[in-house]
Amino acid sequence: MIDSVELKVWPSETNDLEALKQKAKQKSKIREADIAHVKLVKRSIDARGRRPIFLYRFKLFTQEEELPETIFHYQKVNGQKKVIIVGAGPCGYFAALKCLEVGLKPIILERGKDVRSRRVDLRNIQQDGIVNPHSNYCFGEGGAGTYSDGKLYTRAKKRGDIIEVLQTLTDHGANPAIMYESHPHIGSNKLPKVIAAIRETILNFGGEIHFGKFVNGIIRNEVKVMGVKSEDGIEYLGDAVVMATGHSARDIFYLLHKSGIALERKDFALGVRIEHPQPLIDKIQYNQFKREQGLPASSYSLACTINDRGIFSFCMCPGGLVIPAATAPGEIVINGMSLSRRDSPYANSGTVVAIQERDYQRMNAHATFGGLDFQKEVEQAVFKAGNGSQQAPAQRLTDFVKGKVSKSLNETSYIPGLLSSPLHEILPDFVYKHLKIGILEFGKKMKGYFTEEANVIATESRTSSPIKIPRDHSTLMHPDLNGLFPAGEGAGYAGGIMSAAMDGQSVAIAVNSYLN
Repeated sequence: MIDSVELKVWPSETNDLEALKQKAKQKSKIREADIAHVKLVKRSIDARGRRPIFLYRFKLFTQEEELPETIFHYQKVNGQKKVIIVGAGPCGYFAALKCLEVGLKPIILERGKDVRSRRVDLRNIQQDGIVNPHSNYCFGEGGAGTYSDGKLYTRAKKRGDIIEVLQTLTDHGANPAIMYESHPHIGSNKLPKVIAAIRETILNFGGEIHFGKFVNGIIRNEVKVMGVKSEDGIEYLGDAVVMATGHSARDIFYLLHKSGIALERKDFALGVRIEHPQPLIDKIQYNQFKREQGLPASSYSLACTINDRGIFSFCMCPGGLVIPAATAPGEIVINGMSLSRRDSPYANSGTVVAIQERDYQRMNAHATFGGLDFQKEVEQAVFKAGNGSQQAPAQRLTDFVKGKVSKSLNETSYIPGLLSSPLHEILPDFVYKHLKIGILEFGKKMKGYFTEEANVIATESRTSSPIKIPRDHSTLMHPDLNGLFPAGEGAGYAGGIMSAAMDGQSVAIAVNSYLN
């Protein structure tokens, strides 16, 4: 027998899990003497009342039943059929792990560096404004998520087995709390060790991982892909190729187009990142002047529609930092991240406007690359408005809405620094106007949000890929080229660590079906 029990818990009570399990036993329909296991399966916060409370859900198991577990059976794959995986982000690594389960040999090619070596290039862009186009916050082992937060929440419940992904991360060193938190988070200081552990699993079972391998050639005939070629001239041949390059690998899109592989344009979003003092967000969300002990840094999610166009918050980082995420010199791109404790005095969130085909038709750009060109144009315009470094143009939130240059800016977590600039003139006019209206709407929904204490920083532009690599719905293979499997965010089929990981797993299963 299995029973489910829910408890409402004050923040001060959350530090004693054993006491809460005892309460669950007392509330259960099962006699306490017959209870063998008590498992915490869900924890969330309800801040709608005058005082926030935690909601706990426990499952209780009788002595006759075993506690269910997810067990992974990886196989030694030396000598097995080869799957070339381009990209060592969550999609690529989880595709590789699934290959090990089904008996295929993954060979991963990553343009960037391993997690440890990658830190040097992150320091260079933070402190000196030097952008390495192959190793940065977007490119390198673990992908963009490794050093830009590690949030694991997804709405893509039907893409795959969420529990399997979380269990895999836990097995490789992530905090087991991710198994039950409603919005699980690892943190950019913890995730690199988890990624390194996954690498060791792949290598130990016969997979291969090659860093510093920028793919610049596709090996194919009329109907089938046979492999890829790296910039150093080495050819990697396999029985299938998985493209899991992430949404910022623009050169891969150009390479595929040059190789005669069909692409499609895709809507995306672009805007700014807004940074508030975290205590202010806590006060608004928790209705408390000082955050009660036991409560985490608070977050928010805001959205509205103006003239049939969506404006929404994106990748909200409570207790977080704003980071430079450019992937090429001459552009300003920013993102957000949080460490595991989320104890920064700042909260930041992308605030973006939906970008549609009609918005970039004026550019007379290539039909497929119009969105990508628009994205680049904005990022480069923001860079030109600065001083030639990664110092980011910014305004106070109230000045941004009023359309005036700020005389001074608030303190910020953004290490390269901010430069007071007229973002209302730098951003495309329709982007600014919709952001302005959206921010005023958000201020109505969240009293205190619209304040001069917040900074608006440009540019938040890598929310998703502006290009989609088509694939067949049933086989997950490119419709025109056998053996090519587009996957993850870069192909247009995911948005974040969890959905990318699940898509990687699904693609690996599809590859196995194709090869067997």
